[in-house]
Amino acid sequence: MSQALNTQLKIMLGLQDKMNTKVNDLWREQDYQWYRAIWIESAELLDHHGWKWWKKQSPDVEQVKLELIDIWHFGLSILLLEGSDVDALAQQLEVDVQAALAVAVVNSDFRLDLEEFAQATLVSRSFDLASFMVLLKGMDMDMAELYRRYVGKNVLNFFRQDNGYKDGSYIKIWSGKEDNEHLVEASQVLDSASVNFADELYQALQQRYQEFAKP
Repeated sequence: MSQALNTQLKIMLGLQDKMNTKVNDLWREQDYQWYRAIWIESAELLDHHGWKWWKKQSPDVEQVKLELIDIWHFGLSILLLEGSDVDALAQQLEVDVQAALAVAVVNSDFRLDLEEFAQATLVSRSFDLASFMVLLKGMDMDMAELYRRYVGKNVLNFFRQDNGYKDGSYIKIWSGKEDNEHLVEASQVLDSASVNFADELYQALQQRYQEFAKP
């Protein structure tokens, strides 16, 4: 097994649990319909990819990838409900991911793969890892990119909450750039392979926020 992948999966599972707990300490007991969030995100993803035959559309690859990351958040939440032992979950998830990627066959039309994923989601009311891996492959995303993008979005979500997002005091535009642009710039100069990547990224955002956003 890949030690790097195992470590990254443990970090992502831990971060997702932490975020869910920030929203509700008892999130595991709430019977949230995570599968519903997944198929709604899938519909939004399709809009970014384009499906309308009556107008010219080109896939917005960046937005499609962002939607895949949002789906991964909800997928991890479903997986976390299967047990509280993150080490055991990460070990099993690593096996499942590698097995799914080994047999993943991409359709010539990404939209068909997305519809198969959405259908599997609705039928099982769960997270279909195998068909999600097909979507990643269809967008030329590997697990390293998934990890980097997931950690970035998770850290930004935490950062917003910690700096007044809920009460409206958070400043989203810093020196003419949205916070997600600062996130990309900060992540590019950090080592995403570091086990401290999430903490380092949060600190980099905090420094930029104090420099560019605070009066």
